[in-house]
Amino acid sequence: MAEPLSRTSVLADRHKALGSGLEDWNGMGTAWTYATDPDDEHDAVRERVGMFDMSPLKKIFVRGPDAAAVLDHLTTRDMSRIAPGQAAYLSVLTEAGTMADDAIVSNNGGDEWMIVHGSGDTFALLAASAEGHNVSVQFTDELHDISVQGPRSTEVLERAGAVDIASLAYFHHCLFQLFGRPVRISRTGYSGERGYEIFVDAAHAGTVWNELAAAGVMPCSFSALDKMRIEAGLLFYGYDMNTTNTPWEVGLGFTVSRKKGDFRGRDRLFAIEGKERLRNVGLRVNMSEAAPGGAELMHNNRSVGTVNSPCWSRRLGQSLALAHVAPDVEMGTVLTLRSGSLEAAATVVQMPVHDPAKSRTHG
Repeated sequence: MAEPLSRTSVLADRHKALGSGLEDWNGMGTAWTYATDPDDEHDAVRERVGMFDMSPLKKIFVRGPDAAAVLDHLTTRDMSRIAPGQAAYLSVLTEAGTMADDAIVSNNGGDEWMIVHGSGDTFALLAASAEGHNVSVQFTDELHDISVQGPRSTEVLERAGAVDIASLAYFHHCLFQLFGRPVRISRTGYSGERGYEIFVDAAHAGTVWNELAAAGVMPCSFSALDKMRIEAGLLFYGYDMNTTNTPWEVGLGFTVSRKKGDFRGRDRLFAIEGKERLRNVGLRVNMSEAAPGGAELMHNNRSVGTVNSPCWSRRLGQSLALAHVAPDVEMGTVLTLRSGSLEAAATVVQMPVHDPAKSRTHG
């Protein structure tokens, strides 16, 4: 029960052919850029449909009579409220009640669950929670994750054979046939658009990718995805949160099920509620490019925060960022962003900037 030392997507050669240098993320070569302009990729997802190889996310099956109990101890959500065919976004905590990771857990039915996470310590903490329980834990890279996002995503997948996928509710998943191949499709994503994640065995992933491309779905890079998720106010573990932050500080209090039983970090988590040292906010920065990551934020000659995730959005014609600021910094406050000799005004704004009502993802 161990994570592999190196990881490879079966789509790697396709990414290289599109101009990717396969930079590392999460132990796997990842398409951070293609030869295409990430702003054009951004437009494709917002206006039509695009796809990302999200296989660098870590996929773990948890199976057995004690699977739900193990995941209850690992995470902040109440597993009894996640029915077969449903999924939930949640937090994984340290013993100190701080963020070890964020993840999505899916109930596949029949005592089988799947947890998908990024670069945090979920796997090691899951192994610890599983000790002494009647459960198996299986890390898998055989299962690939192709994320199809955009307003035409439903239409494209229906034409590919995913019958009645339009009725699949947000954060629900089901088995389908896609181009004649068996897949599990989840109505989830990281783009701020209506979209779906296709979980497909490595043996079929290349065919599904090729057929989607032939159907007009644009391959998109993580550079484009980063712009989208910042516009949508979605957090990236390691940048917008880490083990020094609590869920309360980074806006993830909604992932905490207050009435469930014991879970890792529970007592400490509730003991420190209301003692937040910072909070997550959005910024509109008065610059014509992305602000520097790590830039200091000042107000009335006081250091009040740090820029975590910046981007330049060509679509919105704005420099945006996600940042941590002191709890007393109010919405609408104009801060001074400083990095070396650079200085710019940065206004604190509500997130998401794109689709504030979230009608595109949830509708």
